[in-house]
Amino acid sequence: MTNHSIATEWFKAFNANDLESLLALYSENARHFSPKLKIKHPETKGLIVGKNNLRKWWQESFDNLPSLSYHPNFIISEGEKIFMEYTRKVDGEGDLIVGELLVIDNGLIVESKVYHS
Repeated sequence: MTNHSIATEWFKAFNANDLESLLALYSENARHFSPKLKIKHPETKGLIVGKNNLRKWWQESFDNLPSLSYHPNFIISEGEKIFMEYTRKVDGEGDLIVGELLVIDNGLIVESKVYHS
């Protein structure tokens, strides 16, 4: 799978709330950093490690924000890195522009880092 197709599958899985397909894109010990994670679960300092923790975090998001969707603005891929800019949409909230960096190793995401204001 190419990096661009990983990003495309990521959006497809997330917007379908397809947790298993989303997790299939990640390595077992993937690291994920998000400012929203830091706010909602301060004990994490914004960082979680491993598919089990990713599962809990995204299931919580899907459960609490049923209208959550991400709309890609652009995807840039170079070597083992993918940078995605997308618009986060949730009913009743203003749109949020998000940047996310994915690091790929052996066809799987090993690290993701979310940036937004």
